[in-house]
Amino acid sequence: MAKRKLVMIGNGMAGVRVIEEILKLNHDLYEITIFGNEPHPNYNRIQLSNVLQGNTTFEETIINDLSWYASNLIQLFTGETVTGIDTNKKLVISDKGREVAYDELILATGSLPFILPVPGADKEGVIGFRDIKDCEDMIQTAKQYKKAVVIGGGLLGLEAAKGLIHLGMKVDVVHLMEHLMERQLDAVASSMLKRELEEQGMNFLMEKATVELTGTDRVEGIRFKDGTETKADLVVMAAGIKPNVSLAKESGIYVNRGIVVNDFMETNIPHVYAVGECAEHREIVYGLVAPLYEQGKVLAQVLCNQKDKGYEGSITGTQLKVSGVDLFSAGEIYDDNTSKAIVVHNEYEGIYKKVLVRDDRIVGIVLYGDTKDSNRLFKMLNEKQDVSDFTSISFLQSQESSNTNDVASMPNDEVVCGCNGISKETIVNAIQEEGVTTVEQVGGCTNAGRSCGRCKPVIQDIIAYTLGDEFAQTAEKKTVCGCTTLSRDEVVEEIREKGLTTIKEVMNVLHWENEEGCSKCRPALNYFLGMIYPDYADERDSRLVNEKMHANIQKDGTYSVIPRMYGGVTTAKDLRKLADIAEKYDVQLLKITGGQRIGLYGLEKEKLPAVWEDLGMPSGYAYGKTLRTVKTCVGAQFCRFGTQDSMSLGIELEKRFERLDTPHKVKMGVSACPRNCAEAGIKDVGIVGLDGGWEIYVAGNGGTDLRAGDLLCKVKTEEEVYEITGAYLQYYRETALYLERTSTWVERVGLDHVKEVLANEKTRNELNERLNQTLARYEEPWQKAVEEEQIRNAYYSKRELLKL
Repeated sequence: MAKRKLVMIGNGMAGVRVIEEILKLNHDLYEITIFGNEPHPNYNRIQLSNVLQGNTTFEETIINDLSWYASNLIQLFTGETVTGIDTNKKLVISDKGREVAYDELILATGSLPFILPVPGADKEGVIGFRDIKDCEDMIQTAKQYKKAVVIGGGLLGLEAAKGLIHLGMKVDVVHLMEHLMERQLDAVASSMLKRELEEQGMNFLMEKATVELTGTDRVEGIRFKDGTETKADLVVMAAGIKPNVSLAKESGIYVNRGIVVNDFMETNIPHVYAVGECAEHREIVYGLVAPLYEQGKVLAQVLCNQKDKGYEGSITGTQLKVSGVDLFSAGEIYDDNTSKAIVVHNEYEGIYKKVLVRDDRIVGIVLYGDTKDSNRLFKMLNEKQDVSDFTSISFLQSQESSNTNDVASMPNDEVVCGCNGISKETIVNAIQEEGVTTVEQVGGCTNAGRSCGRCKPVIQDIIAYTLGDEFAQTAEKKTVCGCTTLSRDEVVEEIREKGLTTIKEVMNVLHWENEEGCSKCRPALNYFLGMIYPDYADERDSRLVNEKMHANIQKDGTYSVIPRMYGGVTTAKDLRKLADIAEKYDVQLLKITGGQRIGLYGLEKEKLPAVWEDLGMPSGYAYGKTLRTVKTCVGAQFCRFGTQDSMSLGIELEKRFERLDTPHKVKMGVSACPRNCAEAGIKDVGIVGLDGGWEIYVAGNGGTDLRAGDLLCKVKTEEEVYEITGAYLQYYRETALYLERTSTWVERVGLDHVKEVLANEKTRNELNERLNQTLARYEEPWQKAVEEEQIRNAYYSKRELLKL
């Protein structure tokens, strides 16, 4: 039976959750196509404030990487916007002229930042705060400018302001109302929050109405209705969001504030559905993740012909993700004549708790400074429990008990992860039945903790309580990923002991939780197998995406191609070839890189095979977990200070070790004298020339975590350089964690230990022998990629002809 065609417009959290739920219910029902207008896979927007605040990286926010789409046979078009829907022909059309037919269509277009309609709102330096590009703009702006203004004292505005302070900017927060977060906090909690944030460096301009953004091309300030002004190099609009409904409206789909849906997420057009921040259900548009996930689960059941009870709406809880601030609110916030308040206010400790009760039922919660009872109270609110026996003020006061005792007394059905609706019982079952032992593994198994992350400490407490004495034994273990309870060393030992030779075999024999693996373990297992077996046939589809493409994806979805230039040395012939290809393929940018090579930037994905074929040059592996470059100075041949021939040594090192798979990228430098023009002192391996010999430095890092290299040894000859460097690289390959830089590895295992290993001549020879066996298997993988792409293109061309 042919699969039905499911197309989704939008690649955000709510929409992709629908797809995840569909795959659980019936993996083979649909041929799935997703359009995303950003050049990224699905990522966690809730964590953007943490990216700004420096608590996490963008890579860590990715929920489903490109390998997830590929393994589930999902066609993903990134950086491509759907511009039209023909609901009669059941067809969507993109801005690239692509037409895709559908049987079922999901609109998951999300929301847009509300930009105040005031003069100057279109100036440079005025942005919203909705996606990773906004974060990148703020990070770049902070490098050049120092004064920011955030318009909006709500949830998003305060998170953005805290991030900008972390970036070193002076920040004003402009708010129209008398109190911050007035929709979530009453006046008392709001004033406590304001005092705390002022201590963290925020300046508040309350009850200010913006009437104009001043400046010429770039914003320079803000003018308010009362005639006052404030300076600004950057203005972040965080005054609210609006559903992204223009496409639906233009396509004849009924729109009010959002895309109007019924309890089964169906629009007024058959076979067209809406979910997430773009959807309006019972006159409500939700902006928090928990109700969006509830909608997603209902829609997945509808699309899998398992229609049950529809979506009936949600009561939402709010938390603020700003360091040093702990608050929670849900339901009604302000007292009225029909409700009574139970209040605890401890100004000395900065704690405020208020519960509103009507007809013996909780109807509202405000917690500030101590929110550990939020799940218990929120459950009582949602379930409309009779609290007439609990109206003593003691039920709001924190109990003097340890975390594990709190967990012990927690009911099994209490929701721990509000974003995903995961209960304590579900987490305990995963620990007991699936053998998971870390918060990450619990998330991979149940989704708990994968959204806002505020529940992770409670999940950790549940793990500790459930495992008991076993917890101490597993707490220090770092597993390969959430698919297994095994560490890197345990996996490698099992592969060797059991003679496992393929990724699939490893997963089957070692009882992988996810039988297809994930974006973390598949590349790691591919590397482990290649490290253990010199004749291992590399599984290209298990590589990281840049390695599969043999090019680095850029922020706009295009790619960079960087051919090898040994030691930064090139020829007139190669320069002429690069110029010709740059013109032929309309390359956006030619750039001399930090590794002394010339990069071609701005190439579309489909051009990559042809570009590599026309170049006929070896890859510079700017994308690879391998030897990237060996940077050299001109050396004794030309420089009056040079004591050694750094160019020749650098070129030989690069040719000897190019293509070698390593746990992480490796960079080298060779300087002809201690003046160190090739920056050898901050490379993974750095060689410095002296009169009569060389110094070898290791474990340097010139990136974010700057680290000077350690002196490994001094040698007299180039052959000794090759021998020591080869043994060092092989020992790193065999003992480092996957994706662990040499700087971190040396600090973990100890420099003295590395020196001791390499001091043994027999060990050095054995390490180099294994290294040479591995090097013997390499060929240029991009050549194979070119051939595979040509075969694939021929196949799809034939398939299109057969359709005609």
